[in-house]
Amino acid sequence: MAAETEETEDQEYESRVGASYMLSRLLQDTTARISLILIAIISGMALFAFVDAEFLDYRLAETYLYHPLRNNAGTRPLLPPVGLSNQFGDGVLAHPLGTDTRGRDIAVRLLYGSRIAIQIALVSTTIGVVVGTTVGAVSGYYGGWIDDVLMRFVEILYSIPFLVLVIAFMAAFGRELIYAMIGVSIISIPIFARLIRSEVLSIREETYVEAAQAAGVKDRNILLRHVIPNSFAPVVVQTTLQMGTNILIVAGLSFLGFGAQPPTPSWGQMLSIARNYMLPAPWFSVWPGLAILITVMAFNILGDGLRDTLDPRLEN
Repeated sequence: MAAETEETEDQEYESRVGASYMLSRLLQDTTARISLILIAIISGMALFAFVDAEFLDYRLAETYLYHPLRNNAGTRPLLPPVGLSNQFGDGVLAHPLGTDTRGRDIAVRLLYGSRIAIQIALVSTTIGVVVGTTVGAVSGYYGGWIDDVLMRFVEILYSIPFLVLVIAFMAAFGRELIYAMIGVSIISIPIFARLIRSEVLSIREETYVEAAQAAGVKDRNILLRHVIPNSFAPVVVQTTLQMGTNILIVAGLSFLGFGAQPPTPSWGQMLSIARNYMLPAPWFSVWPGLAILITVMAFNILGDGLRDTLDPRLEN
C-alpha cells in the first residue's frame, strides 16, 4: 500500500514538471495567451518583411501592397486614415491608415518597421543573455578575485546611463542598425550577469554540485550541466522583459536619428518625422506609437506570465 502511494506521488510530481506542464500553466493565463498571440502576429509580420527586404528587394511590397515603400518623389500632402473625409487615390481602402509626407503608405511602413523591432529584440537580447549569463555564472561559481574583477567591470557598465552609453558607442563606430544592436546588447549584459550570479551563489552550495565536484567532474561541465540550467528560470523571465525594453530603447535612438536610416522604415523614425505634424495631423504619430506600445506591452505581459509560471511559490 505504501509503495503504491509513493508511486502515485511520483507520477503526480512528474506530471507537474517539464516544458509541457509549464506551457499549460502559462496558457491558463488569459493575458499571457493574448500576449503570445500578439507576439506571434508581430513576428509573422517581421518575418514577411525581413524576407521581402533582404532577399527579394521589396518585390512583394511593390507587387501586392499598394504604394511602394520607396516612393520618395518630393513632399506630398498627408492623407488621413479611412473615415476622415478624404479620397485615397485609386480607392477608399488604398491607404487604410493614411500616408506620410512623401505619399508612402503608413500601414505598409508599419509592417516593414516590425522587422527592425523584432530583429533588435532577438539579436540584442540574445547577445546580452549569452555574455551576461557566462560572466555571471563564472563570477558566482569561482568567487574570489575572479568575482571581484568581473563584477567591477559589470558595475562600471551598470553605472553609466544606458542611453549615454549606446549613443557614445554609436558615435564612435557608426549610426547603422548593427551598431545600435551591439550597443543595446552591451547595456543588457550587466542585468543578466547580476541576476544569474545571485542564483549561482546559492546553487553552488547544493549537494548535487558538491557531489559532481567530488566525482571529479570538470568545472566547465558542472556549470553547463548543473549550475546554469538550475539557475536559468529568472533569466527566461528577464529575457522577455528585456526584449520589450530593448525595442523601446532602439525606438528612442531612432527618434534621435540613430539606428535604422531612411528610407528604411522604423517606428521610432516615423515618430521623429511625425513630431512636426502633431497639430495638423495628430494621427500621423498615433500609429507608430501604438505599434511600439502594443509590442512592448506584449513582451512585458508575457514576462509576467512566465514569472508566475516558473515561480513554485505561486503554484496552487
